[in-house]
Amino acid sequence: MSDQNTFLLDGEEIPFVPGQTIMQAAQAAGKYIPHLCWHPEFKPHGSCKLCTVKVNGRFGSSCTMEAATGQNVENRTQELDDKRRTLLQLLFVEGNHFCPSCEKSGNCLLQATAYDLGMMTPHFDHFYPDRPVDASHPDVMLDFNRCILCSLCVQASELADKKFVFVMGGRGMRGRKIIINSESGKLGDTDFAVGDRAASICPVGVILRKRVGFAVPYGERTYDKAPGSALEAAK
Repeated sequence: MSDQNTFLLDGEEIPFVPGQTIMQAAQAAGKYIPHLCWHPEFKPHGSCKLCTVKVNGRFGSSCTMEAATGQNVENRTQELDDKRRTLLQLLFVEGNHFCPSCEKSGNCLLQATAYDLGMMTPHFDHFYPDRPVDASHPDVMLDFNRCILCSLCVQASELADKKFVFVMGGRGMRGRKIIINSESGKLGDTDFAVGDRAASICPVGVILRKRVGFAVPYGERTYDKAPGSALEAAK
């Protein structure tokens, strides 16, 4: 490995190709850096901050920071995981994430990451937001009460599906939201299809297919079979 470009990740040498981010190099090496908004198919934007690492003593988003020779990257330290748990707790109370009653339970990256990081309680008071549920589409329902603003549906609809169905709009903690790009603001008035990439990209329980709820029982779902850290590192 001495003739390759490498950096240290928690003391282990990780090879990288110039231009790769720390996240990309870690994924290629099968190493898990916790994340929610990052996806290998799309350009990173560093919004969730869960993938924050310490590089030579300074904090940075591993999904946007380029790998470089001589970097000493700290990832799974108590300090960083404590900060990640706090971020997760804030996400859980900001939306209505009641896992036992959610169809996405067992297939939810937010839930799986909370398990991986040992988040035992939301800690903060719940916001109990009252956001719209859109059931206007014949095949898909939207429950925006669970949205974590990762914007993956926006990127997938624009870049993969070329439909621009979802748009990010508004400002601030309470104003920022996903908007449906139709005159009525309803998904049923768009050309969205159940086979679109955007239909399956959501890491939580916002975009749900109709008439297939609970077809796969709890205990047999994606993250029931293996920890999120193992599955995400293998992407």
